[in-house]
Amino acid sequence: MEITYYGHSCFLVKGGGKDLLFDPYVTPNELASHIDVDAIPADNIFCSHAHFDHVTDVERIANRTGARVFGCWELYQWFNSKGLKNTFPINPGGKFNFDFGTVKAVIAQHSASLPDGSYGGVASGFVFATNDGNFYYSGDTALTLDMQLIPRFTKVDFAVFPIGDGLTMGVEEAIEAAKMVGVTKVMGVHYDTFGFIVIDKEKAVKDFEKAGIKLFLPAIGETFTI
Repeated sequence: MEITYYGHSCFLVKGGGKDLLFDPYVTPNELASHIDVDAIPADNIFCSHAHFDHVTDVERIANRTGARVFGCWELYQWFNSKGLKNTFPINPGGKFNFDFGTVKAVIAQHSASLPDGSYGGVASGFVFATNDGNFYYSGDTALTLDMQLIPRFTKVDFAVFPIGDGLTMGVEEAIEAAKMVGVTKVMGVHYDTFGFIVIDKEKAVKDFEKAGIKLFLPAIGETFTI
């Protein structure tokens, strides 16, 4: 599958003939200052949770592209209050079929509040099954044994995990997550954006390699195939 990385936890997957965009946080990210947010395509936007570093550019991109926006019930209501018309609620445990394939929301162990500090619902991850391949985006999460349930329902070809530590999993736990999910290809996200989640990328790649797992750490703006 073809993936474009836009920094932090924002990435685009071309799956099922559609552009699937995740957690748009581009304009405030100094590391992504060379990215034109108004050139990012999207047919569907998935928000793993309500924190500012995952929802900042949702409205701007959705209003331009007409993309359908997915999030937990509280995010769904919040986006509706912002005037977005093409929204869809999905909570952990929920599964729906769309033109791009199937998406199932799963639990993520993480806090979640809206940018104004109000309650933002629960954090979640997403599991996709498409004609182009299957994948799991965990969203911001700690390592949890719930990840063992993923391959019981969907055999995924790769996973996207946070590896910055501090607020989410670090490298060591992400390796264990990959083993639970049953993947040998992982894209790392949620690192380097802020001072407290800067990582040693070379060491991270080597640590994954020792476990028999390929870690992809694309440059911001890079498009690659996994």
